[in-house]
Amino acid sequence: MLSAEAFRAIVSGEMRGPIGFSVRGLLSCAEWPYATAMKWRNRRFDRGHAKSFRVDVPVISIGNVTLGGTGKTPLVAWLAKWFREQQIRVSIISRGYGAGTESRNDEAKELEARLPDVPHLQNPDRYAAARVAVDELETQLILLDDGFQHRRLQRDLDLVLIDATEPFGYDHVFPRGTLREPLQGLKRAHAIMLTRCNLVDDSTRAAIRRRVQQVAPQACWLEAEHDAVQLCSASGATTSLEALASRPVAAFCGIGNPTAFRQTLTNKHFQIDRFREFPDHHNYSREDLESLQSWLANSNSEAAICTHKDLVKLAVERLGSHPLWALMIDLQISSGQPELEKLLQQVLQRVS
Repeated sequence: MLSAEAFRAIVSGEMRGPIGFSVRGLLSCAEWPYATAMKWRNRRFDRGHAKSFRVDVPVISIGNVTLGGTGKTPLVAWLAKWFREQQIRVSIISRGYGAGTESRNDEAKELEARLPDVPHLQNPDRYAAARVAVDELETQLILLDDGFQHRRLQRDLDLVLIDATEPFGYDHVFPRGTLREPLQGLKRAHAIMLTRCNLVDDSTRAAIRRRVQQVAPQACWLEAEHDAVQLCSASGATTSLEALASRPVAAFCGIGNPTAFRQTLTNKHFQIDRFREFPDHHNYSREDLESLQSWLANSNSEAAICTHKDLVKLAVERLGSHPLWALMIDLQISSGQPELEKLLQQVLQRVS
């Protein structure tokens, strides 16, 4: 089985030579039936042949068209806080991918830490979860996390995120690339947010916007930055980025876009002594902890840094003799916030 790092090296074209060429050819053979199946599925929903269900409260979907992380969790938190400020009872619904035998996955644990007063229900049957939220929790509005392709639950607003550092899934549908569906699916979006804009230059942002607007001219265009604001420990203690900036650190993560995490650390002037990647939604075992401790034992690193999603699963203060910190990321909407809030106000009018 390919690691996430090897898979991206192949589909991006970074891996050259006969092996890379041959594997890409094999993946291309599987791409066509997958893309065709997604088009057929979407056509069935568009024509009403596949049934979707509505609950009695507004639903806002936050999703993407690529595999891996686009920064949905900070946006979900931003939206939940915005509606809570309007005195709206919000619940978050998600599939719970990667939860394993546990009841909650990394995203749920991270959101619980950020939003202790917002219920988060995880169920592959998201319509059933939505019914529970409405009937038992008196929810007035639902945030459907990672819901763009989950069309069984009707929504009032579709927000789609595109990662500026990896926007179009290498122009291929999975498994040849990282698109979840053909890019034409963006036509369903009401608003499209380009995330991690601070990690690319102006010309790159402009080129991405032009391409998106060719496919989805109807969608409201938004831009956001995901910026590191502080470091946090498993106990909840915090410290400034400057406390470790310019010092050697070891960094690791189990997220969908490890490159963006590494680039953020570099941009904040951390000196990365070593870097390690785990699969997205990785559930850390005792063996992983021991492996990380051994990995750090003979390093020059003064501390270890991971993402908040990793920290909530590890739940330890130290890895051997090294303190463990998580990089805390906040969302800043740099363009289009008035337009987004206008859409949210329209949703508010449907709250009973």
